[in-house]
Amino acid sequence: MRRRTIALPVLFAGALAGCTGAGDPSSTASIVAAERVLQVTEVHETTGMTLLEGPTFGPDGSLYVVDVTAPPGAGKVLRIDLDDERVEPVWTDAASALTSAQFHPEDGRLYVTDFLSGSIRSMTAEGEDVRDVLTGSVDGVPMQPDDVAFGADGALYVTDAAGAQDPYWEASGRVVRVEPATGAATVLAGKLPSPNGIAFSPDHGELWVSLNTGNRIDRLTLTEDGAEVATAFPAIHASPGVGQVDSIAVDADGNLYVGLHSRPEILIYNTSGTLLQTVTVPEGIGAGLSSATNVAIAPGTNQAYATISGADGGFVYRFAALADGVAQ
Repeated sequence: MRRRTIALPVLFAGALAGCTGAGDPSSTASIVAAERVLQVTEVHETTGMTLLEGPTFGPDGSLYVVDVTAPPGAGKVLRIDLDDERVEPVWTDAASALTSAQFHPEDGRLYVTDFLSGSIRSMTAEGEDVRDVLTGSVDGVPMQPDDVAFGADGALYVTDAAGAQDPYWEASGRVVRVEPATGAATVLAGKLPSPNGIAFSPDHGELWVSLNTGNRIDRLTLTEDGAEVATAFPAIHASPGVGQVDSIAVDADGNLYVGLHSRPEILIYNTSGTLLQTVTVPEGIGAGLSSATNVAIAPGTNQAYATISGADGGFVYRFAALADGVAQ
């Protein structure tokens, strides 16, 4: 995404947005079809699209999502009762483009990233007591935060497109660490091609970062205090054709669930880089769906829920994960 006047559909199709594994080349990944649970949103007349992101389970067991392209007045944070298949708007404002959401494991608040303003905010599960956690530039560069994960130290680890300019695929992105109490921010890594998804391994020993225009997933380890990168290297290279790697979820076994932008599929890798499974939408209903951005696995179960959007609207699909979910 670029900070200039441009139609919203072009803006988000470009920058918001795998696949042979890097492990055993003789292995064959299985293909499974996800089951549609419910429709969450319709295409907005104002923006000409809808794009669901940031699925996360709240303290009440509900699934929370954000709609990146929701116009002012429409729900930008939405709560979904999966049992009753009911959708309730939780929060909106006049100008934001929310790209992710996560509940902090310690304070129980919902943290969201606003790509357009460069802000990170927190709020209650009811969308109240909204607070700015981070606003403005970091090291003199405007933030364009995409996804967020929480470290064992309680800090936020954020992917940042870092004021991506024309052409937006140039490697100017960053990974930023933010102290939630003070908003103090530190750049951990830079010169990355549009970093998007971010997730810790279950033991917090590994930090996985997906690079949207690099179509790869990097593996980082951090120093004991979490304030610096100890090691980093490209771990998985994806080949999704017209698709681009999007957000990441991790299960209890450490497997990576990688969403795709511009292709309604989820790719599941193990930490050796082997593609274990591809999750698709059932044949015959995928024509109006173009992106499967992210996954949330209900903690303590193997029920995985994917946000899948396109010209037909925004939907939640369900499939069986390869291991139980863990709180992120």
